[in-house]
Amino acid sequence: MKNITPQEIASHNTKDDLWVAIHGKVYDLTEFLPSHPGGQKIILKYAGQDATDAFDPIHPPDIITRFLSPEVCMGQLDISTSAGTMVKKESKADELVRLAREKMPRLDEMYNAFDFESVAKTVLKPEAWAYYSSGADDEISMRENHNAFHRIWLRPRVMVNVQRLDLTTKMLGSNVSMPLYITGTALGKLGHPEGELVLTRAAAQKNIIQMIPTLASCSFDEIVDMAQPNQPQWLQLYVNSDRSITKKFIEHAEQRGIKGLFITVDAPQLGRREKDMRVKYSDDGPEEMEGQKDINRDEGAARYISTFIDPSLNWEDLAWFKTVTKMPVLLKGIQTPEDAVLAARHGCSGIVISNHGGRQLDFAPSAIELLPEIMDALRAEGLEKNFEVYIDGGIRRGSDIFKAIALGATGVGIGRPALFAMSTYGDEGVKKLIQLFQDELVMCMRLMGAPSIKHITRDMVDIRNLKDHFVQSPLDHLGHHAYEQMLPRGLISKL
Repeated sequence: MKNITPQEIASHNTKDDLWVAIHGKVYDLTEFLPSHPGGQKIILKYAGQDATDAFDPIHPPDIITRFLSPEVCMGQLDISTSAGTMVKKESKADELVRLAREKMPRLDEMYNAFDFESVAKTVLKPEAWAYYSSGADDEISMRENHNAFHRIWLRPRVMVNVQRLDLTTKMLGSNVSMPLYITGTALGKLGHPEGELVLTRAAAQKNIIQMIPTLASCSFDEIVDMAQPNQPQWLQLYVNSDRSITKKFIEHAEQRGIKGLFITVDAPQLGRREKDMRVKYSDDGPEEMEGQKDINRDEGAARYISTFIDPSLNWEDLAWFKTVTKMPVLLKGIQTPEDAVLAARHGCSGIVISNHGGRQLDFAPSAIELLPEIMDALRAEGLEKNFEVYIDGGIRRGSDIFKAIALGATGVGIGRPALFAMSTYGDEGVKKLIQLFQDELVMCMRLMGAPSIKHITRDMVDIRNLKDHFVQSPLDHLGHHAYEQMLPRGLISKL
């Protein structure tokens, strides 16, 4: 492979002649530029430069070889001389992150899931924080996901032998240490250089399941290769408009030993995540170099990575999935009892009740509120047997896990808490987070008189207030400042 110096790369820095270096290889992206899903500006910004740092957080490493012709690789970056090093200056944003990380609390000062979020807000770059923390529109559903747990009260039983507790359970046939899994979330490398691999290692250490996201920063095979022998993993699937690509991906996942296929069904169009839109992931390049006016760059990281999702996905397609794989097929994003019943009737192995972390349709109900309705509907139709029901969204305490299990869930998924723990303290942070959930669940079970998961029953919770919605409206700056405050006459005269 030809060695190419930084000076030669730098000479190819225009829209009509554009080279970039990524992971030590040099690519000619001139012809690819107009079709880049994220628009031309971000590539133009790095024309003639090393784009690795911008590339890594939102692309799996094998994406170039999977989607671009081998001919676009012009050679490898020549690092045989001092001139071969492409100097990277620390940006102001990087400096602020570095200084913030130097002031982080010790890991042993993290006492709950909220602590990780608090630290993450101070150390993540603005675009990373915006992507991880954003919800749809006014973010009512995002806040409601956790607030709903506050409306469920516990009914402790006493005089029960709880000297020994058993938190273990089975999820899709896999033995796990507790009814908790790490759900699929995109762009892990926005928070940590190793991205989803951190979650893989922590899940293995704590014997819980990791759901691999379609839109991971790491490649699917990287994540599976990092898993320990017999470590159970699931796959979250966004269905591609090109079904042949989806079929190939599913078949490969099954060959690699994935234990469950979770098809996301609540995202035919992405919700408006305004926080993410205001702090766009990709910095704009010079306007005069753009030339492409038909790609909307106002959607932030979310839109940047999701242009391929098929909005035509419907119930009739489930029969096709059954012909493609023998893996258990579950639907992720169920939000009504009617759809839960339909999923069971169409032969699914289960569902995830979810509103996508409050990131899709604002005012969609929380998963925990829907859970008792959905379980009642399944039982009324005789469909609850051999049909596993999971929830995600808003789980921040071990008592939240207890409440979900009491209302019929097989297990619960965590998304943002794992991302925040990963982004702040890496492997040790995620393991600490899982241990905190486990410790809290142990305490809750012991004080509730439930020595094992199977002893957690519906009569242990009071849900009479669950549907009482007291929505705290976000601060309306216009409404709170409709009238200008009167100023003292002396001050007015000076103005």
